[in-house]
Amino acid sequence: MRRLILDHALLPDGWAENVGIDIDGGMILAVHANASADGRERIAGIALPGLPNLHSHTFQRGMAGLAETRGPEGDSFWTWRQVMYRFLGSLTPDDVEAIAAFAMMEMLEGGFTALAEFHYLHRDVDGRPYADVAELSHRIAAAAQETGMGLTLLPVFYAQGGFGGVAPTEGQRRFINDVDSYARLLEGARKAVAELDDAVIGVAPHSLRAVTPESLRDVVPLAGGGPIHIHIAEQVKEVEDCLTWSGQRPVAWLLDHAPVDRRWCLIHATHLDAREVKGIAMSGAVAGLCPITEANLGDGIFEGADHLAAGGRFGVGSDSNIEISASAELKQFEYSQRLKHRARNVLARREGQSTGRSLYDRALAGGARALGRRIGAIEAGQRADLVVLDAGYPDLAAVSGDRWIDSYVFVAGKAAIDTVFVAGNAVVRSGRHIHRETIRARYGRAMARILA
Repeated sequence: MRRLILDHALLPDGWAENVGIDIDGGMILAVHANASADGRERIAGIALPGLPNLHSHTFQRGMAGLAETRGPEGDSFWTWRQVMYRFLGSLTPDDVEAIAAFAMMEMLEGGFTALAEFHYLHRDVDGRPYADVAELSHRIAAAAQETGMGLTLLPVFYAQGGFGGVAPTEGQRRFINDVDSYARLLEGARKAVAELDDAVIGVAPHSLRAVTPESLRDVVPLAGGGPIHIHIAEQVKEVEDCLTWSGQRPVAWLLDHAPVDRRWCLIHATHLDAREVKGIAMSGAVAGLCPITEANLGDGIFEGADHLAAGGRFGVGSDSNIEISASAELKQFEYSQRLKHRARNVLARREGQSTGRSLYDRALAGGARALGRRIGAIEAGQRADLVVLDAGYPDLAAVSGDRWIDSYVFVAGKAAIDTVFVAGNAVVRSGRHIHRETIRARYGRAMARILA
């Protein structure tokens, strides 16, 4: 058993001092406010529950910055996608692992302690399956093992190139499975994470444009009780194409034709009408928001204020990993709403409430639901995942309580992070991952080869 005492900690019922936590097997057994320090390891600073990252494609960390040159007229998400296809054309399994480890390291340094990896790179560069169909799932699991990242692995089902069963393109050849081969991939993925503590497997139909109604119907039960994630309504063109195909908007179609419930995470859900906003909230599904990526790709602005007013749930993810910071994702979400509504503190629940605290609490709860793991709170029965802020950091030193979170989210960001624990183990100290130099060097070698 490991016994810690935290100077300050955010507990489910509020802030507390001298918080003793007893940890065994990575789980919190007990929490004691105003505990004695006798026999405990003191952790200085301000302890928050670690934030879940509910959506990432780790391999895209390697292409960050490569699509920032203006293309032809109409440069958009769809032209960015062509850059992505070219980038992944030569990635080896070693490259995938090196990039994933670097991205996970940055996530941990940036305040994320658990990850839902929406993993759609499955095949070799020529589109043939590896000898082990789950080869690249093993590489994601190896990166999680090395970095200490808590993992929900979501192998992606991707079978079509567009709505109505359009054939996939050459650029999508590394993603493709039918239902039978996907079932084998899932079984291999379960073996890949078997050595990780508390890992979860879910399923991820890529999007309505990448599946048929029949294959979606067949894939969803493969989740069992695990999470189900899907890209939905990210782009205006996607909404228009779905209307042409089905006569319905994407979220409306999904709510009418799939058993959407609390296991589901609807990624982006950027373009919604009033019925869809209400439908997501009533279903219990989580809206999976990636505000930095959504801004980078020009997706649009999520209906955040209406979603929360309807009782909707959300969490945040780093998606394309153009910038990796838990606090920056929350800040971008709030700032997008300020721009949309020309107002301030849009996402706080009531007068007098801290906007940073409201964002953080909701992202903890929504992220934990989306990952299907026992995370998101400093309490007995939860994983011991903690982000400890430096109480002496200039922007935090003169404030207290919820103002700490406001200063972290809106001002200091990840520079204020001192120590990060995952399952009771310190994986970041003094703001740097304990294996940073090794992981960084391997990533640098991989990128030098890829971009040569």
